[in-house]
Amino acid sequence: MFIKGEDGEPSNFDMTMQVVRSVYTSKIISSYRDLVALVFYGTKESKNPRNSFKHVYVYHDLDEPGAQRVQEVDALRGDKGAQLAAKTLGSGEASLGDALWCCANLYSDIKLRLSHKRLMIFTCRDQPHGGDSAKDRQARTKAGDLKETGVVIDLMHLLKPGGFDVSAFFCDIISPPENEEELGLQMEPCGKLEDLRKRVRAKELKKRTLARLSLSLGEGVNVAVGLYATAVSARKPPPVRLYRETNEPVRSKTRTFHTQTGSLLLPSDIKKAQVYAKKQIVMERDEVDAIKKFDDPGLVLIGFKPMEKLKLHHHIRPSVFLYPEEEEVKGSACLFTALLKRCSDRSVFALCRCIPRRNLPPRFVALVPQKEEVDEANAQISPAGFNVIYLPFADDFRTLDPPRCPYASQMQVNKMKEIISKLRFKYRSDAFENPVIQKHFRNLEALALDMVAPEEIEDLIMPKVEQIDQRLGPLVQEFKDLVYPADYNPETKPAAKRKAADAGGGASEKKPKVELTEDELRAHVLNGTLGKLTVPVLKDACKQFGVRTTGTKKQELMDALTSRLGS
Repeated sequence: MFIKGEDGEPSNFDMTMQVVRSVYTSKIISSYRDLVALVFYGTKESKNPRNSFKHVYVYHDLDEPGAQRVQEVDALRGDKGAQLAAKTLGSGEASLGDALWCCANLYSDIKLRLSHKRLMIFTCRDQPHGGDSAKDRQARTKAGDLKETGVVIDLMHLLKPGGFDVSAFFCDIISPPENEEELGLQMEPCGKLEDLRKRVRAKELKKRTLARLSLSLGEGVNVAVGLYATAVSARKPPPVRLYRETNEPVRSKTRTFHTQTGSLLLPSDIKKAQVYAKKQIVMERDEVDAIKKFDDPGLVLIGFKPMEKLKLHHHIRPSVFLYPEEEEVKGSACLFTALLKRCSDRSVFALCRCIPRRNLPPRFVALVPQKEEVDEANAQISPAGFNVIYLPFADDFRTLDPPRCPYASQMQVNKMKEIISKLRFKYRSDAFENPVIQKHFRNLEALALDMVAPEEIEDLIMPKVEQIDQRLGPLVQEFKDLVYPADYNPETKPAAKRKAADAGGGASEKKPKVELTEDELRAHVLNGTLGKLTVPVLKDACKQFGVRTTGTKKQELMDALTSRLGS
């Protein structure tokens, strides 16, 4: 584990510690309530609950990761970390069965109910016991016990001279893939830090469904499917309010009181209303829920359309991912795969009616097929399934009146094509990090770990001006010469436009005031269209008819005019 790779590559132990650190920091940021432990086996020293197992060292108990743990893992990195590990842990006999037993005790000592349990084994030895059949049998038995209690065991095997033979021992230890879209058993060992991080990241995150639905393909033909969010906007966590004297978190509660009696109102005492044509329509909570409900949650197939019918401007909200749920209905995966392959071969999308949850309105969605993609290390880049694209209704479209501009000449268009071809590059969303969020967490990390200064971050979304200028060369100046006049200077501000002065006073013309008659105002009040008038017009109307108002807000002006003219 401590042998360094070729060309200065870090050792397997150093790579593992870097991955452990990244897992700790990601848990602190995104899932701070998750419990993580770090256990070494094959050590000379022993440290575990009740010291029941030799050559097993529990470096961190199962608990929420914090700043101190990150610092302790940092101390094990690099050459100094290797020396500290040799001094603190040492090297001795390896017994994976004892290590698994120790991990089982760590799980059982936790009194909380855990939603999921995962155990990752980092090793570069395909036969940890050197052919000792008794220890192999003990490890297989203990691994089976752990898997029966719901623990998922994954192998993160590392590169070693002579290769790593998974079938020699570990194929009986690790858990089978939970779903077909999971990476499953990777036969090739990890020799690079980035490959190891990808595998750990893919296994670390628990895949949770947004909703489990039934896809109806026709009468009596239903497929169990799940909706997954493949991309969610990362946001900075909200600040936590603390009591200034003790720094304890405070909780806020909202209560509703009667405006006249001051008595506390319960949810059953509150009704909902909406004003329509000057009449207040009052509804009970049950009536509101009944209005919202159109049908039971589910997906209903309407038909198929060619992919050319789906336009880019149909995008109105982020898409979700559709995948079969074989555990719900047997045979769903087979029928789903057949539908996916057929849609992909014919280049069509499925048009469906979707209600994701109760009391949500139905939406038209397009199920766009997506094939599975893997990289050189056989790691999955994108899974096979349908992208659910939400389609707009007729009410969502807007009529635009774009300004008319002069058309570009063919010579100008050709020159711009040359510029575009020079600036093309392969874009991948996962290659760019949000600099605002990265800077925020770097500052928090520096404060938590008592660092002198936060780590510098590279703003990857900043344009590389020098590289762009080098690629384009004289094309930019040639394009400017074709488009702009000879004396054009973008740095100078355009002169302010002046309106033509009238012949008499020379002052600029003002827009005439919009004056409404009393009959027109009464018509607006009766029709409920008073809100379409602007605030200045409402103010002038109040002055015109001598209506006194308590404020200058639009609603107060409307109420004053309604009480005066609506009687």
